[in-house]
Amino acid sequence: MELHDWAKSILTADTLEGKLAYPDLLTDNEPGPAIIWEQPERPPGMEFKRPSKKDKLPSFHEFSDPDKRAICLHRFAGHELLAVEIMAYTLLAFPDAPARFRKGLAHTLNEEQGHVKLYMEQMERLGIKFGDLPLYRHFWKHTPHIQSPLHYVTMMSLTFEMANLDFAPMYGNAFLKHGDHEAAQLMATILNDEISHVSFGLNWLKRLKKENDTEWECWEQTLSSTLLTPHRARGFIVNEEPRQKAGIPQEWISNLYHAKPKT
Repeated sequence: MELHDWAKSILTADTLEGKLAYPDLLTDNEPGPAIIWEQPERPPGMEFKRPSKKDKLPSFHEFSDPDKRAICLHRFAGHELLAVEIMAYTLLAFPDAPARFRKGLAHTLNEEQGHVKLYMEQMERLGIKFGDLPLYRHFWKHTPHIQSPLHYVTMMSLTFEMANLDFAPMYGNAFLKHGDHEAAQLMATILNDEISHVSFGLNWLKRLKKENDTEWECWEQTLSSTLLTPHRARGFIVNEEPRQKAGIPQEWISNLYHAKPKT
């Protein structure tokens, strides 16, 4: 199957199986014309809902309750499904992107599909199924700001996925503290994959940036055009070790300590 057709099938799928399908053979011989997708089709019951104040994630001290842990896992699975759809969006939007970028992005997309399946297993262990709780537009609302492959790696790889280098171990430790070793191990798996995704983004930012810009300068300038700030690339703490493993320069890590929330 052509990458173009696979990406389109993900965005038009009205079943979860269709969203998570991965062909036996992928080719990219006919990238096709650029297509900008307005909104992904969703399976019945998994459409985007409008969030309300009561839909906040449970606090860590509530994690002794398996229902509260299940709510968190469901929300994270929703984020992973959005990542799958945004990556399919990017494959369709930039058929002229370098072939190695498209191949690497397809590999990342497939790993995100795997994350959804892993979350589904853990949710079912805790008594719920994917789609039992509301799902939100969240990251998808930023797709109009993905104007190039550089915008993609800036926003997704080096902002949303980089933030998960802080959130994944934080939630993993909280799950472990309350005796849920399986959920904690899942978060460790997510963290390891996110390191490689951030590394992918950094490698392509280096290739796509202006020669005289530093990595931080290119990222910060491009990020500003997406209406995001550097603070979105970190959690409540800045976890240095996974960033170092991903190759993020120390200057960049140091700058994140001083990044302020958007006002």
